[in-house]
Amino acid sequence: MSGERILVVDDEAEIGELLNLYLTKEGYEVTTALDGRRALDIVTNEKIDLIILDVLLPGLDGIEVCNAIRKITDVPIVFLSCRGDDIDKIMGLAAGGDDYITKPFSPREIVARVKAHLRRYRMTAAAREEPPSVLRYRWLEIDLEACVVRVMGKEVYLSHKEFEVLSLLAQNPDKVFSADSLFERLWQMQSLGDIRTVMVHISNIRKKIEKNPAAPEYILTVRGAGYKFNGSMAL
Repeated sequence: MSGERILVVDDEAEIGELLNLYLTKEGYEVTTALDGRRALDIVTNEKIDLIILDVLLPGLDGIEVCNAIRKITDVPIVFLSCRGDDIDKIMGLAAGGDDYITKPFSPREIVARVKAHLRRYRMTAAAREEPPSVLRYRWLEIDLEACVVRVMGKEVYLSHKEFEVLSLLAQNPDKVFSADSLFERLWQMQSLGDIRTVMVHISNIRKKIEKNPAAPEYILTVRGAGYKFNGSMAL
């Protein structure tokens, strides 16, 4: 995808220039850095989509830089190194690298690997951004598209409003909703302090999804504040 930004970090300027030449021909924007500290400054302050990182850098080495980058972003990192030993590769991958290429290398191979890593990263990012249509919390399954709830694999009937209450809470685990806010959001009218409607719906839901409605594990009451869905029940 043209316009994606690649950071090349290598203390040999010639390598940066070579990769810049090949990658810009493919439509990528290329930024170069000669040392690890400059690379970290760029990653911290600019949008980078992939990093090509030399292992042997002055000052901070590539492994240290990779460890620091992984605290900032999860973009693909491709290591370059004149060392081809298995232990060096293992260290690079363990630090958070996605690939390891030994020098001397073919620029065309670098381009091919860059394309592959960016393609996979885009697909993974898209999957993360797309909200799940089915929520699973241990023995509870909520199908948001089909408006179906299953407990221990068996479908249980919830009224339309009960399903709305449950799905709202489950999509916002550990967020506390007051009874007033639930009523106004789901019933589309001012509660005027009448929270009994919400209490009845919460009670009905608990009877249908909890093992012991008197000691609920999913929908918890937060004294003086409202209700929340127990996020620790996530699979």
